[in-house]
Amino acid sequence: MPKVSTRYEGLGVGFAPYLQPPGPEVVRLTVGEPGFDTPREIVDMAISELDAGKTKYTRGQGSVELCQAVADYLAEHQDLEISADDVLITPGAKQALLYSFMISTMPGDEAILLAPAWASYEPMLQFIGAVPVHVSVKPDDYHPDIDAIRAAVTDKTTMILINSPCNPTGAVYTPEEIEAIVEIAVEHDLWIVSDEIYARLNWMDYPHVSPASIEGGAERTLIVNGWSKSWAMTGMRVGFLTGPGAAMKAAMKSQANSASHIPTFMMEAARVALSCDDAVDSFNEEYKKRREIMIQGLSEIPGLRVGECEGAFYAYVDITGTGMTDIEFADGALEAGVQLIPASLITGGEGFVRISYAADEDQIIEGINRLKAWLS
Repeated sequence: MPKVSTRYEGLGVGFAPYLQPPGPEVVRLTVGEPGFDTPREIVDMAISELDAGKTKYTRGQGSVELCQAVADYLAEHQDLEISADDVLITPGAKQALLYSFMISTMPGDEAILLAPAWASYEPMLQFIGAVPVHVSVKPDDYHPDIDAIRAAVTDKTTMILINSPCNPTGAVYTPEEIEAIVEIAVEHDLWIVSDEIYARLNWMDYPHVSPASIEGGAERTLIVNGWSKSWAMTGMRVGFLTGPGAAMKAAMKSQANSASHIPTFMMEAARVALSCDDAVDSFNEEYKKRREIMIQGLSEIPGLRVGECEGAFYAYVDITGTGMTDIEFADGALEAGVQLIPASLITGGEGFVRISYAADEDQIIEGINRLKAWLS
């Protein structure tokens, strides 16, 4: 029997072992998926496009109208001047991340990740032969340690990855922190990959800032975003990548030789979604309420330390006060009827668990009550 390529040896699968759907009796606070239905106008447009026969090959980059809508959206919400020619619509933001890693690294190159970082970054980089370099964030608020980032740069470093608001910590980096990271990238002529999938889920009194909006940032920043989180479209698999023209030509070659394009009938639905601000605002108001329920409830449990939950929809909880490891805590919680994520599955997450408050409000309350009963 022929052997499987060795590139898969030691390649992690992140949170996957704890993302398997449990039985209906278990409260699931694991998956990063909005607990809302996709807005009806988006669904209706997808159905309409199917009925109209939009099931054939089309423009690989994405329709001209959708690419322009993304450029307009970035101008309105992030004050970015992006040409529609430099927008690529991808099969989910994950695919956009993979393209951005291929563009910004070669085998053996080092990419700086701010640990703890989302579970898929490290194996994606390893898959293409790049070397992840984990730089710990500050332990008090999970914000970047600028001095540590600067110290981690070597002659092999080619990229710094930013994810703000952050999965798993929920941290929203300040404009000053983004500026400082751009300064490091300019000084050492590095790429910045900015994962902005949670950009609209910011609960702080300062704005989300893209490094592309900072002087010196536009020519070196690859912006990854998509429709999954803010518009409750996770299963529709639509994302986008944008950045400097030369990089985007490479990204379009990547897509032409791998995925061709997203489903044709989804392009107009995705364009319609970008105008559904009322739905996004409504979802966000619900997230804020659920965030408060989660913070208050977990803060009442002895042995747990809960941060501010600045953005996205995750509580990143220090459980070391319980005397358990995070694996022991997650396994015990599951026995108590609550599924959550032990953060030691990723580098730098030891002693923490990630709990999603994207679930229904009644499920969050029930989950907290079960944890209280278990730990009391």
